[in-house]
Amino acid sequence: MRSEEEVNRAVELYSDTVRRICMIHLKNYADTEDIFQNVFLKYVLSSASFENREHEKAWFIRVTINACKDLLKSFFRSKTVPLDENMELPAEIDSDDKEVLEAVLSLPKKYKDAVYLHYYEGYTAPQISRILGKNINTVYTLLTRSKQILREKLGGDWHE
Repeated sequence: MRSEEEVNRAVELYSDTVRRICMIHLKNYADTEDIFQNVFLKYVLSSASFENREHEKAWFIRVTINACKDLLKSFFRSKTVPLDENMELPAEIDSDDKEVLEAVLSLPKKYKDAVYLHYYEGYTAPQISRILGKNINTVYTLLTRSKQILREKLGGDWHE
């Protein structure tokens, strides 16, 4: 079990990343908070040792993505209907960022992780390949296709 200092440091460093990944996958604030708590609980209980901060961050990303996928596949989730189909984005996001975020959220599921890791977290394609367990050429293809989709959705105004 990890010390309180370790946990507080991890929450400070990775809370935004975990929440953003959850919102991209779940599009639901309540589920995001549930997964957020579960991810950090797994961290507290984990005895994994990390080589460096990048290794630790990759662990958080992988655990978060897996937790989101597990929730989306769960029996309970498949047998319920959300109360509000229209997800409200936080008010502090300006309109240009909101438009881009909505476009990213509307991407097909297979593109979201690669786009998030590349554009929001700054990972390279080889790093994304290792984190997601995908072939590097697959990652390049996902990024290229997602850029084209985003250009179409945003009227050609979107750029890297």
